[in-house]
Amino acid sequence: MSNGRSVRTDLTLEARELFREQYVNNMQQEYREPPGVDIENDGDENIKVTRVRITSPTGEASLGKPMGNYITLEVPRLMDNDQELYENTCKMLARELARLVNIDKKATVLVVGLGNWNVTPDALGPKVVSSLMVTRHLLEYVPDQVDEGVRPVCAVAPGVLGITGIETGEIIRGIVDRVKPSAIIAIDSLASRKMERVNTTIQLADTGITPGSGVGNKRMELSKKTLGIPVIAIGVPTVVDAATMANDTIDLVLDSMIKEAPQGTEFYKMLKSIDRNEKYMMIQEVLKPYVGDLIVTPKEIDDAIKKISKVIANGINIALHEGITLNDVNRYLN
Repeated sequence: MSNGRSVRTDLTLEARELFREQYVNNMQQEYREPPGVDIENDGDENIKVTRVRITSPTGEASLGKPMGNYITLEVPRLMDNDQELYENTCKMLARELARLVNIDKKATVLVVGLGNWNVTPDALGPKVVSSLMVTRHLLEYVPDQVDEGVRPVCAVAPGVLGITGIETGEIIRGIVDRVKPSAIIAIDSLASRKMERVNTTIQLADTGITPGSGVGNKRMELSKKTLGIPVIAIGVPTVVDAATMANDTIDLVLDSMIKEAPQGTEFYKMLKSIDRNEKYMMIQEVLKPYVGDLIVTPKEIDDAIKKISKVIANGINIALHEGITLNDVNRYLN
């Protein structure tokens, strides 16, 4: 992305899929979860929930992710104009987020909307912040007008290095030192390795976040290690790179050819033995001289960011404030 940052790619679901493909190709046997990785599936055909818990250094090494909890909501019809699905997604996100926010009910939470508000696919974080129930000032100045169960929440959209000239991590660290929240929720855009997950997948993790790492533009890590308090990340894939588009297209062709090829033939064995991860890396190398780090987003990205930001904001609102429902949210928004 422009202005000194890019989206990151951190879908643990995709990391697990890559590990699984490599395992099957290398071991030529049925896949088994690596030691130190626990998987739990939940939800239904409309909202699929996958919880990945990495519990050991072996699991870390296998998936390339730090120990912690990773939750993915897959909502294929998220962009449909389905009010019931929209509300159910908000509630499901709130339920999963509440699992990760393990602090006192009256403790202050800082919500950070990462991203560049001038670049639509990267504006998810700031858009979420604009729809939040920000209550810290209300509890301080007019506590008698605030419902029971509402906790102090403050929020910031710090911009990006190319606009402010200040590392996002430095801004957040200064706010943490001054406000002293008990936890941070950071929202950012992601770059996906699967086209089908763009604007349909919401990821949560309690291991922190590294803004801008999607295409090699890492900024300061936001985590308990760097800030001294828990950092919960929420991300949505809003873009893919050109190599992903080419790779997914070739995968569709390969899958079709595998179905048509007679099992047991040399051609069938050759198709089955293709390493999908190596193929992706090769496509990247071939395309880079021609298109560079080309990032692509759907043409309806404006509507998508607007809708997804509302889902995430309401999920956060419901999760953080006990007893608050979707019907109550508008009373606290300007």
